[in-house]
Amino acid sequence: MANPLAQDLDALRQAIEKTADLGPYAQAFHLTPPVGWLNDPNGLSQLGDTYHAYFQYSPFNPEGGVKMWGHSTSTDMLRWKYEGAALYPDQPFDVGGVYSGSAFVEDGTMHVFYTGNVKLEDSEGYDYVNSGREANTVHVSSDDGAHFGPKKPVLKNEDYPEDDTNHVRDPKVWREGDVYYMVQGARKKDDTGEVILFVSEDLESWKLVNRITSDEPFGYMWECPDYFEIADTARGGVVKVLSVSPQGLRGEDWDRRNVYQSGYFVLQGDVQGDPQLSGFALWDAGFDFYAPQTFATNDGRRVLIGWMGMPDEKSYTNLTLESGWQHCFTVPREVTSRWGRVMQWPIRELEAYRGELHRGFESIDVADSKCFDLMVYGKLPLKRLNVVIADDLHLTWDGKRFEMRFEDTDKSAVGAGRVSRFEPLDELRNVRVVGDMSSIEVFVNDGELTFSTRYYPKNYHVTVDAPDCDVRLWELNF
Repeated sequence: MANPLAQDLDALRQAIEKTADLGPYAQAFHLTPPVGWLNDPNGLSQLGDTYHAYFQYSPFNPEGGVKMWGHSTSTDMLRWKYEGAALYPDQPFDVGGVYSGSAFVEDGTMHVFYTGNVKLEDSEGYDYVNSGREANTVHVSSDDGAHFGPKKPVLKNEDYPEDDTNHVRDPKVWREGDVYYMVQGARKKDDTGEVILFVSEDLESWKLVNRITSDEPFGYMWECPDYFEIADTARGGVVKVLSVSPQGLRGEDWDRRNVYQSGYFVLQGDVQGDPQLSGFALWDAGFDFYAPQTFATNDGRRVLIGWMGMPDEKSYTNLTLESGWQHCFTVPREVTSRWGRVMQWPIRELEAYRGELHRGFESIDVADSKCFDLMVYGKLPLKRLNVVIADDLHLTWDGKRFEMRFEDTDKSAVGAGRVSRFEPLDELRNVRVVGDMSSIEVFVNDGELTFSTRYYPKNYHVTVDAPDCDVRLWELNF
């Protein structure tokens, strides 16, 4: 690490990390920052037998700040070892922050692509949308995921479409045959979002080949794009998934949800041609989920990890700020498709940590369970459901909609200001709830619908009321 700026940032990071204490709400098996702020998952990959997860990291301020890439490794995606910071904003083309990107592993080498952010000094009245900002796509590689070679910009503002703003970012790279592909999220000058597609034969020279957007305007910016294909286990064939995080959605359905959304379109047609986009489906309908990224494991699974947080949200907060940190990743989720439905389910490795089993018919009451895996299923159709967690968080289904609701809406309460999230649901077949020290993730109907939230219990307590249902709660041992 010869760069003096990187050296100084590294010394400052290590100094503040030595004083860190995550406090009572430190997670047991969700990836968290050592201190400060975490946001987008970056560079998710498997190199040999080791999983690598990088994250947007601001160690000096739990409410955000200078962005570098923190780095953690794991052998099972549940027990994470923090490895320090991998990439610092230490070059003229990324001095404003090492923003989000992806990793592509080939022949034992990890190729990382990220957005090098540059925000120019406001000497000419920049609006930082159409002027005053550089979005440089940077390539850097590593043989071990920890030590990286020299950084090289491969795309700059002038390489993007002329009618795009300076907001082009978050490259995701993959390979098909002899061709490499890259998608990036963009904001057009008419304030509509799109995904732009590039191809390359050598990972260095990239050519723009397509622009993908919806028939009608759908938000002003599409962040954190991802593209992948998965087999449909029921009807065969391949499902093509384009994931985006659109900003600026307005209207009754969107106004009751989060300030920003994350979801996907199913594509019909060639991603390089004129594909038709399905309706937009949410990845997660809870309070805390944004900027997901997927990767392929060596055993062929497609795994998704999201940021369990929400940018620019003023109505609720996180009580971990009192301990000097904020946000975490979701539990890794296997993404599958059946009968055209895209589903998510906690990675199978989680079951190895199941310990004591509490089992009941129609109801259950378990105290002091801080980390747990709860399953509710029974005769179809289920009649109703009421799960109460920490005496305040209610998960309910009344035959028409599934709701996640906090009773006490004070910002010092369990939900820290969170109130309600719900989605229409005509039939309930099963529910799975995964709880950690300060997070709850809910998987409905085999993962066709999910809800994620942070929460801050004063006491840990789970009760379930579910007529004609088998209820099982495993303690998770970490």
